[in-house]
Amino acid sequence: MPTAILVDGAFFLRRYRSLCGSQSPAEVARGLYRMCRAHLRPRSARRPGVARQAEVTASEEAPAQPAPMPERSVRATRTLYRIFYYDCPPMTKRAHLPRSGSPIDFSTTPVAQWRLAFFDQLKRLRKVALRLGYIHQSVGGWTLRPQVLKDLLRGRRRFDELHDADFVYAAPQKGVDMRLGLDIASLAYKKQVDQIILVAGDSDFVPAAKLARREGIDFVLDPMWAPIRADLFEHIDGLRSVLPKPSSNR
Repeated sequence: MPTAILVDGAFFLRRYRSLCGSQSPAEVARGLYRMCRAHLRPRSARRPGVARQAEVTASEEAPAQPAPMPERSVRATRTLYRIFYYDCPPMTKRAHLPRSGSPIDFSTTPVAQWRLAFFDQLKRLRKVALRLGYIHQSVGGWTLRPQVLKDLLRGRRRFDELHDADFVYAAPQKGVDMRLGLDIASLAYKKQVDQIILVAGDSDFVPAAKLARREGIDFVLDPMWAPIRADLFEHIDGLRSVLPKPSSNR
């Protein structure tokens, strides 16, 4: 049976930027797709040359002679059911900057334009489904960046020295976790897959993971090399990050 890959979009973008640097929407979309496809290959197939040999050996046109590698290294590539990507559209409201009072249209900011272009690239990829929640734009406001707040509390900066760039507009996201949980339940109850790979980094997925495992689903977590709490291991069947491992200074 096939594998479904579920991606927490906000977590993925944050970790991918940390691991691979800033890239264009098209480059990040291709990077996401390659990362998900890598999960479908056996671990041994990630070594140079092994993936090609494994795929040829499993095909109908493979040569009759045995492949020059252990049998466990040529397990067939798993079938992809679908990649589900969960995120929210960018902020589109208009507001005023907290210090200067200048008007700002969030729909025209580079962040919003990048996110919309990224979503457009994902829609063009085969077997990728967008699951978009929404931002509660009427509930939110400007908040100090964490490091700026620390500097204020420790006396390293004064309030009258703050600039617009020291603030960030925070608005709650709605519907993302609910859609992710419902999809896990639907995939498990309908027996559409026998494996779910979740790209995420927090513990919000635990109730859905428990349900899937009770239904016989192999549940694998990809935290993209981010550390996870030790107690999360009892709620998953495996832990696997497929992007190149970051250096210790990241």
